Amino acid sequence: MINLTGIHKSYSVGEVLLPVLRGVSLNVNAGEFVAIMGPSGSGKTTLLNVIGCLDDVDTGTYTLAGETVDQASDDDLARIRNQHIGFVFQLFNLIPRISALRNVELPMIYTGEHPAERRKRALQALQRMNIADRADHAPSQLSGGQQQRVAIARALVNNPELLVADEPTGSLDSATGHEIMMLFHELNQAGTTILMVTHEEEIAAHAGRIIRLKDGLIANDDGA
Repeated sequence: MINLTGIHKSYSVGEVLLPVLRGVSLNVNAGEFVAIMGPSGSGKTTLLNVIGCLDDVDTGTYTLAGETVDQASDDDLARIRNQHIGFVFQLFNLIPRISALRNVELPMIYTGEHPAERRKRALQALQRMNIADRADHAPSQLSGGQQQRVAIARALVNNPELLVADEPTGSLDSATGHEIMMLFHELNQAGTTILMVTHEEEIAAHAGRIIRLKDGLIANDDGA
């Protein structure tokens, strides 16, 4: 499903070019649950952003579900994200002024879904995450775990093949983090491919494969 070959990515810091990814090659099959680990500055979040089509590459090739990503236009990247990828972040990224239901509806607004269908599918996604009884609550009225369930519902509402998660338990206590991992297991068993960045060994242990980065390269891949 995911094929990266020789990926290089650098960022400009003032007049200095800072290399972050230094030739990463990686294959992930559909249905895998992969954790990406590494020390601060190792390139793990940049790699996740590249895979999630949130960032382009300097050199190298990337294909996702048979589509060439590294040469894609901005419009094509937006389409690929909407069709194939759901995103979950450490700080939830919910809009505070609107309800949980409206937050989950947002990805469908961008695809032009009819309002009645948006509401129906958003409620179904919240029910899947066992949080439908909080549909009319604002994020500030929800616990951290409830907010992350809403965020996962939003990520899944367009039925993506790939779930990309950046420190999804980083703002949660250990018990709630374990609950979120149980949800990830259920999603993975239902066929969703999951790539997750984490710095916690206990969280990474939930994945079926762990990739460790160091200095912008893959230092160890227990699924290779």
